[in-house]
Amino acid sequence: MIDQVQPAQLQDWMSAQAPNGITVVLDVREPWEVQTASVTAKGFELMAIPMHTIPQRLAELNPEQPIAVLCHHGSRSMQVAAFLEQQGFGHVANIAGGIHAWSSQVDTTVPTY
Repeated sequence: MIDQVQPAQLQDWMSAQAPNGITVVLDVREPWEVQTASVTAKGFELMAIPMHTIPQRLAELNPEQPIAVLCHHGSRSMQVAAFLEQQGFGHVANIAGGIHAWSSQVDTTVPTY
């Protein structure tokens, strides 16, 4: 089952998944979206891989590393999280509400669109 993590609870999820390691926030939005509004990597590694390229770029991700997937509102990220889980990734979460929720819960300087 894929964890649904609110942006405000992401740090807690990351600490539980990788107490001594690094968690990846995988942004699966299109490049223009990432350029419009992005998160700041604090305590995690930020990777931007558009959703449609995930299958071809799967080798760039470590199946042993916890991955929290981010998109605009949470639909694309949920699809990618499910795909990763099917591919054997063991620690996957969907960031519920996406960058839009991130803007209201974590960093109000992140623009909404």
